[in-house]
Formats: sequence, structure tokens, C-alpha cells
Amino acid sequence: MREYHWETIDLTASNLAYVCLGGFAVAFSMFSLLIKEKLYVNEVVLGTAFGIAIGPHGANIFDPRSWGNEERDISLEVFRIVLSTGLFAIGVDLPKSYMAKHAKGLLAMVVPTMAIGWVIVAAVLKTLFRELNFVSCLAIAACLTPTDPVISAAIVGGKYAVKHVPLNLRRILSAESAANDGLAYPFLTICLFLTVNPSTPNAVAEWFVIGWLYQVILGTVLGAVIGIIFSKLLKLSNSRGLIDRESYVAQYLALVFLTIGISSALGSDDLLAAFACGSAISWDGEFNVQVEGEVFTSVIELVLNCSAFVYIGAWLNFSNFSNPALGILPWKLIVLLIAILALRRIPAILALYRYIPEINDWKEALFSGHFGPMGVGALFISTLATTKLPAPQDPPQGQAELLSAMMQPIVAFIVLSSIIIHGLSIPFFSFGRTMSRTMSSRTMSISSRLPDWLSWTSQRADSPGLRNRQVVSGPPVQQTVTIEDEPQRS
Repeated sequence: MREYHWETIDLTASNLAYVCLGGFAVAFSMFSLLIKEKLYVNEVVLGTAFGIAIGPHGANIFDPRSWGNEERDISLEVFRIVLSTGLFAIGVDLPKSYMAKHAKGLLAMVVPTMAIGWVIVAAVLKTLFRELNFVSCLAIAACLTPTDPVISAAIVGGKYAVKHVPLNLRRILSAESAANDGLAYPFLTICLFLTVNPSTPNAVAEWFVIGWLYQVILGTVLGAVIGIIFSKLLKLSNSRGLIDRESYVAQYLALVFLTIGISSALGSDDLLAAFACGSAISWDGEFNVQVEGEVFTSVIELVLNCSAFVYIGAWLNFSNFSNPALGILPWKLIVLLIAILALRRIPAILALYRYIPEINDWKEALFSGHFGPMGVGALFISTLATTKLPAPQDPPQGQAELLSAMMQPIVAFIVLSSIIIHGLSIPFFSFGRTMSRTMSSRTMSISSRLPDWLSWTSQRADSPGLRNRQVVSGPPVQQTVTIEDEPQRS
């Protein structure tokens, strides 16, 4: 008779993934008030750090890259869902008709800033990585051009930003981070056309038709149409008592999947479609009123963000940050990071802020220029690009394979650095303000403890009648003061 042995412990990769992702979300939620409201640290930084700790370069508990050929497809969809949900949320949270009322500022802030930063970053890449031609550098720069909406929402929506950053600036930064993520598609598409098919005579024409008309314009229109139709259907259903409040709120997440599913199936820009859908469904403010006060949406965003950045931390491959065979060296990556932080956004916004009504002065322009985090959006665009490029051999053969091999290590390093720098900017500013107030209060405390005679002397030192006075030091009871120029009393 055949015997069966029941195995009680089953440590599979999926089980460990559930434990790690869920465990971090639970632990972070337990102390979220202390972490987010007192220390001003968000789930982006802590999730990435936790992912690194449990990843292959830490405890080696959770390793997405061990999934083989399926890893790239899984990563692409994880990034897509998190990014689309964040973009939809920004569109819903904006005030009604915000995009129409602030079109001038958004247009001036998004298109020229992206184009200028795209070319500047490509020039820096070409200077550092001579193995790449300029078109390949433009392709990598296209991944680093958009501002990440997930990190932006986590920082801009925090307590410190609400208290110290003007409302108009927070809203324009959120809208800009959502709009420029989808606009990265045409910047990337032209580079891929010229890299994969360099001899195609009508590459520019195809880029205009596919990159702009089909992907950007169609994606935006498609998302707006879906949002408008469902906005009317929801109002009709609600007015006739056919939908309960829970189902109304559930449309928040369901519409995200519906929109990205339709737009991805058609091959259009699913990111812009998600943002346009969120903006359209709340265009008249009715949807915002219905979901106001509901915590369901915040819970979904928190869980997705925690899981996504834990995944990113475990997904990062630190060994790729030093690959002399490809010309990738740590010092080059550090120089590239400094150049991106200084030149990617700040010069363009400082030059254009007079045409952006939401930015009042150069200080706000400087803050807006600095505040351009790179995160899930950059990883999504770079992962999508590798699906269009040939798999690299060892060593890479041709410019297309070289670009495929070098793109993600460079983008991953910049994303990791941006998460650290931009994610810790608010705690750094808060610490600086606290130290400044502490030093100021200590100075005032020391001044208040000065002896009365020293305060009197410092106040009267410049008095004409006391100009020639001499104070003879000695024991306090024997101090002698000689006055030469005061008139004698009768």
C-alpha cells in the first residue's frame, strides 16, 4: 500500500511574497501616524528600504528576478496598475474643471520643460557613456523625463507640504506629474523607431501618426469619453436609487482597470487615458461629493504603494550598477545623478515660471524645479521599452542590444537615488527648521541670562555722556567708576 506524507511547511516564493508584502503594510499602518505626521517619512522610502532588506542583496527572502522569463511581464503589469491608479486618483482629486481653468500654466509647465530636460539629459548621457549614440541617449532620457505621480502624491499630500506649500502650487505639481507621465510615450517612440529601424525613410511620419495621434490623442480622448459616459451613468443610476454607496465608491478602482484594459488592448496611451478618465468623471464635482469622506480609496492607494515599493526594492539589481564591460561605472552614475538634479527641470522652470500663473516667484519656481521625483513611471517606461528592443547577447551586438542592456541599470540607479533624495527632502527641511528654531531659542535664552550691569553697559555704551567713562574691575562691592566729563553738582 502506497504511503503519503503530508508536508506541513511549504515555503514557496508566492507564500514568502505574501508574508513580506502584507507584513510591511501591516507594520507601516500600525505606526503610520508617527512615521508620516511626526517624522514626515512616507511609505515610498520605507517600502523601498524594506524591499532591499528582504531582496537578493539582503536577506534573500523575496527575489522577483528569480521568476525567469515571466519577471519582466509581471513587473510591467505591477508598475502599470500602480501608476494608473495613482494617475486616476490625481484626476479625481483635482477640483472640478481644473484642467480647463489651468490649461495655460500646465501647457507651459509640461511640454517645454519635458522637451528641454529630455535633450539636456541626453547630452549628459552622451558625454558620460560614449558607447551609446545620441538616439539611444534620447531613449534613456525619455524614461527619466516624466515626474512620478505616486511619489509626488505621497509627498505633496503630506502634513508638512499641506502646511508649508501653497495650495495652488501643490495642485499644479500634482496635475503636471500626471500629465507628463503619459507624454513620455512619444519621446520614447521616436527613439525606438530610429534605433530598431534606422533605415526607415518615413520614421518621423510614423512617429507623428503612432506616437502622437494614435497613442497620445486617442488615449486622452478615450479616457475622457469613458469618464464622461460613466459619470452620466452613475448620476442616472444614483438618482433612480439603483446603486448603493459601497458600489459607487467601488467604481473608483473598477474604472481604472476598465480604462487601462481598453486602452492597452487598442495600443493607445493607457496612462493618459487613466488620468483623463479620472479628470472627466469628476469634471462637475458630483463624483467627488459622493466619495467624500470614504476611506476605501485611501486604503487602496496605501496598500498598492506599500506593495509596489517593496517590490521595487527587492527588484533592484545592485550588481548592474557597476559593469565595466558596458561602460557603466559608479562614478559615472553619480555624475549623471547630480547633472539630472541640477539641469533636468530647474533651468527650464526658472526660465518659464513667468508664463505659469500658479507659480508666483523664483523661490516657488526653484522648489517646483527641484520637486521632480523619478520612480514607478520611469521604471514602467524603461521596462516597456525593453519589450520593444531585442534581447541583448553577451556582449551586445549592435546599438539596439546595447541600449537594451544599458537602459534599465541606468534608470534603476537614478530611480533609487531619487526615492532617497526626494523622499527625504521633507524630513530634511523639517529638521533644518527645527534646528534653526532651537539655535534661535538658545541664543535668546543666553541673552536673557546676562547680568543687568552688562545689559545696561551695552545699551549705554554709545551715550555721549558716557563716552569717556572708565570702569575699574574688582570685587563687585568695590567697583569704582570715574566720570570726567559730567558737570560738577553744586
